[in-house]
Amino acid sequence: MRTPLARCAVAAAVLSLTLCIPTPHAHATAPGPDGVGHAAGAAAASAGSAARTAAADAGAELVAHRSAQAATAGGLRFGRCASVEELPSSVQCASLRVPLDYARPDGPQISLTVSRVAATGSGGAARQGALVYNPGGPGASGMFFPLVGDLPEWERIAAAYDLVGYAPRGVGRSAPLSCEDPAVRAKGPTQVPAEPSAAYKQQRVAAARAYARGCAQRAGAALRHYSTLDNVRDLHVLRAALGEEKLTFMGASYGTYLGAVYATLHPGRVRRMVLDSAVDPDPRHIWYLNNLGQAPGFERRWYDFRAWAARHHATYRLGATPAAVQASYERVRDAVARTPADGTVGTGELQAAFLQAAYYDDVWPERAAALSAFLAGDPVPLAEQARPDPESAAARENERAVYTAVLCNDAAWPADWETWDRDNTELARRAPFETWANAFLNLPCAYWPVAERKQPVVVGAQPGAVPRTLVVAAERDGATPYPGALELQRRLGDGAALVTEEGAGAHGVVGGRNDCVDRHVERYLLTGDTSGWRVTCAPHPEPAPVSLDDRAARTPGKVPRALLPPVV
Repeated sequence: MRTPLARCAVAAAVLSLTLCIPTPHAHATAPGPDGVGHAAGAAAASAGSAARTAAADAGAELVAHRSAQAATAGGLRFGRCASVEELPSSVQCASLRVPLDYARPDGPQISLTVSRVAATGSGGAARQGALVYNPGGPGASGMFFPLVGDLPEWERIAAAYDLVGYAPRGVGRSAPLSCEDPAVRAKGPTQVPAEPSAAYKQQRVAAARAYARGCAQRAGAALRHYSTLDNVRDLHVLRAALGEEKLTFMGASYGTYLGAVYATLHPGRVRRMVLDSAVDPDPRHIWYLNNLGQAPGFERRWYDFRAWAARHHATYRLGATPAAVQASYERVRDAVARTPADGTVGTGELQAAFLQAAYYDDVWPERAAALSAFLAGDPVPLAEQARPDPESAAARENERAVYTAVLCNDAAWPADWETWDRDNTELARRAPFETWANAFLNLPCAYWPVAERKQPVVVGAQPGAVPRTLVVAAERDGATPYPGALELQRRLGDGAALVTEEGAGAHGVVGGRNDCVDRHVERYLLTGDTSGWRVTCAPHPEPAPVSLDDRAARTPGKVPRALLPPVV
């Protein structure tokens, strides 16, 4: 549900069918040219879709069974990781072969890359199996995940669990997906108007159509096999290949939706599940309404950043009120619209850089300092923070392609520009910060070349069947607004506990930001117990104001203390 531009900083740092229910995840019928499907055609398409889904589910069960048998004889062969993964020798890697199309389990295969650090057994801890992590996106790689075992916050978990990450299908070296030449977007600056004109909107419509066509041209018939249901099937096979009868899983952002769908379709295969920064799983909201719902959330977080900068006016001189900080930001935006910073940063790059401030308060000091420096006549800090890295252009395009394919394949989207224009015009009146950028990112779904869209799974369709799970959320999260966590808990049933970080909004709560949250997560993973149906933690401390001159340099190559999951 989110822009890969917001994920690129996280990607650069090392630090989301035992019970098959055909109706909820049958494919939706594509509308005809007039936007209305004929009844007879819809019925036939629905029947055919249900049959294909059932065949794919059966194929996934067959492949998982084979993988479980292979696991008893050694299973995945872990060894040295490829140099392209940029992982230390302490991490081992393997390849997992899965069908491109699970309805054809012996048909064309793809390889998923998997990473692992074995349980340390420190302190005499008994091994509890593998903890599999998905960082979200969709489109983000979890290959870095085993490195968190070096962090003190993860020591006891790493003692009991093999830490397992993987690159989902389409991501990295796992049957990589791309929809355009990365060089197209590697060049800056990009100028994006604060309020799009009718002519600019039509330019973006044309670009969205072209991007969707590019996905079809580059991926061909394989394009329809990048979806949440296919990701769930891959996870089912990965569990079996690891020799685990039941899955212990942690998912962040989109990874919470992946985990929730897995738990719905395979409740008997779930051991423990931590769902951090939860996507609203209501099938009516997947994905168009969820994306609309992000705009007010990002507006709140943009206000939080401005309020923080205003409280530290003595350091940054951006204004003593949120409105004054907004005025300073607009002065910078107007300036880079006329003359790009360092020749590379226009309003598009500026927007992407400051969207990070709506995700992670960790970046507030450096972003505020960059604005301050720019207004004082020094554009270099802003350029350093905002300009795209040409070397990561291919990775950014890969992330965007997978993000687009999964979300577009997962559900029906409005197929007429008029609906998008009406909804986002109204939304931008009260939440202007990110509304249009989000709309244009997702617009290829209006023109998606895969005729047969899937219908979202009804998460929690079997109340009480899902084992005890733990949902974690920040109250002011913009990317995955808090009501989604309440909805997920409701759907997962009485066994789902919710830990809320009150008054905070950083996206991705687990792993070093908040000691209270981490204690609840550790307790659950190690014992299976939670502290109650709903418990709260005080917010983690806001970042201290640090000027560019005084900021403490982060040690390159070290894992940040907080596990920063990419976004939905």
